[in-house]
Amino acid sequence: MSKYLVTGGAGYVGGVVAQHLLEAGHDVTVLDNLSTGFREGVPAGATFIEGDIRDAGKWLDSSFEAVLHFAASSQVGESVVRPEKYWDNNVGGTMALLGAMREAGVRKLVFSSTAATYGEPESVPIPETAVTKPTNPYGATKLAVDHMITSEAGAHGLGAVSLRYFNVAGAYGAQGERHDPESHLIPLVLQVAQGRRDAISVYGDDYPTPDGTCVRDYIHVADLADAHLLALKAATPGEHLICNLGNGEGFSVRQVIDTVRKVTGHPIPEVVVPRRGGDPAVLVASAATARERLGWRPSRTDLAGIVADAWAFTQQISKES
Repeated sequence: MSKYLVTGGAGYVGGVVAQHLLEAGHDVTVLDNLSTGFREGVPAGATFIEGDIRDAGKWLDSSFEAVLHFAASSQVGESVVRPEKYWDNNVGGTMALLGAMREAGVRKLVFSSTAATYGEPESVPIPETAVTKPTNPYGATKLAVDHMITSEAGAHGLGAVSLRYFNVAGAYGAQGERHDPESHLIPLVLQVAQGRRDAISVYGDDYPTPDGTCVRDYIHVADLADAHLLALKAATPGEHLICNLGNGEGFSVRQVIDTVRKVTGHPIPEVVVPRRGGDPAVLVASAATARERLGWRPSRTDLAGIVADAWAFTQQISKES
């Protein structure tokens, strides 16, 4: 049994990863300031600390094997209008966390990065060797943290793995998506099925794709959690490994909407609106490096299964609220 600190573990992905660590028999401490996370999102059995990552040094000591870092501001739109928040929280917070890890002698890190670091790709699927040119402050801050981690590994022997991915979806047990405000496609379409929205907006239907709508990569949150646990094993002192994660194929906006119709049995009215600036036609990540270095292979790649898990969680939350 090992002891791990999960920052941002009251959030969607962090909470599911914390649950997987507990199920693997580990000792888990969750650090979260609950600015976007939920206290009930912390899995039973984890030690919970309500606090900021800048104060991680108060709790980190040599008894921790590693840190899994999810605490970050992650709304692309907000990052454009409030970039100072993102540089302060994502970059400044991580710098403080790395300092606390160095001081405590904790020399292993798994970082939840993003494929937004690549911006608009020149080709797909996107490999780790693709040019990084993020189109918004969110992606830029995550890229800055990746550079920071590379420096830490080279200078101080940190063993780190950064995982870059696009859209996480689905649910795991009692844990699923409930962002406020919500900006992700699957939960937004599910809100239409629930009657909480009149229709789903389709931002452009004239892209060079099979049905004219944007194609995106979706990963089941449980597959993503598996990747984080494998990354812990792969972290090597002095090395910063970067792995893209993807399900091997993308799904269009219209495919997602049609799948929600089939899974829920509800009509989903859609309204085609103008394209959003900067939306690439296709974003799909290559997972070749993750297969080779981590031994990761997603097993929940069926879109209907991903949607069904998300739908079950959405219905359960509605009953409880």
